Amino acid sequence: MNAEHELVLERVFDAPPEKVYRAWTDPALIPQWFVPRPWTISKVEQDLRPGGSSSITMRDPDGNEFPNPGVYLEVVPNRRLVFTDAFQSGWVPAGPFMVAIVEFEPLEGGRTKYTATARHWTAEAKAQHEQMGFLEGWGQCADQLAELLKTF
Repeated sequence: MNAEHELVLERVFDAPPEKVYRAWTDPALIPQWFVPRPWTISKVEQDLRPGGSSSITMRDPDGNEFPNPGVYLEVVPNRRLVFTDAFQSGWVPAGPFMVAIVEFEPLEGGRTKYTATARHWTAEAKAQHEQMGFLEGWGQCADQLAELLKTF
């Protein structure tokens, strides 16, 4: 992939891949870390299989809601999730912004190398995502995820 279209965040978590994957896929856990605080998640719907739909609704501090529908392209339990906003349920085309690839690599000592990649259709879309605060926002969410992983 051309780096001019890609944003990447990497972390190492003190938790095995199974736990990190569960935090990404358990509708009860997602609201606890998935958006930078003080934003919240008001709704999570998942059909966790290739071709299955995903919808996560984010709520800003003023109560405005922002639905984020998408489709899973690849699901490898405890190792990898790939999803896109280019489609909605039923393969209905949507305004594509990115494909997200989230990888959970096992490390010694029960740790996980976590890599979240956002691939964009254009360099302009990547730049827009950077300006929206990709590194800060996804980084804060990764920090929140690290804290959550200590609790279960």
